[in-house]
Amino acid sequence: PKAGTTCFVCLEPVDNQTSYRTMMCPACKHTWFHRDCIQNQAVFTGACCFCCPCCKNEYKFSMEMLTMGIQQGLSNVPFSIRPLSWENLHANAEVSGRHSCCDSGECLCPGGREQAQEEGPWQLLVCCSCAAEGTHRQCAYLRPSIDSWECISCAGPIRGKRQ
Repeated sequence: PKAGTTCFVCLEPVDNQTSYRTMMCPACKHTWFHRDCIQNQAVFTGACCFCCPCCKNEYKFSMEMLTMGIQQGLSNVPFSIRPLSWENLHANAEVSGRHSCCDSGECLCPGGREQAQEEGPWQLLVCCSCAAEGTHRQCAYLRPSIDSWECISCAGPIRGKRQ
């Protein structure tokens, strides 16, 4: 990588030479990350959602990561590697590339789909299964006591409507 290149996951500098600890996305060829950072992502997302954190390529990315020794899921990962916590990923949504807008069919927020508050009717909840869709609490008609939400793609149309 060029001098000053940072890891897309943790935003810390990567080595400016080829090394075991530094990896590049084989799909977009411009996203760099630390081996430990991408291993944590693989553990957290599992095999079904593992993709490049920048270009979102799944197939080419996951095949290359597997070839490079990145293990997906908890069963194959050394005990010393811990997954990133949900709180850290949710708190750093903009930095980590996580979902940060309301995907409700009709967004009711006066500030628009990109607006979000930490709590209240315009709190943005991200799908607890895939983290690929989000909704404002008010747009999904969720009670204040509900602290998680699952999108229709994950919950299915019948369960999704009940939420």
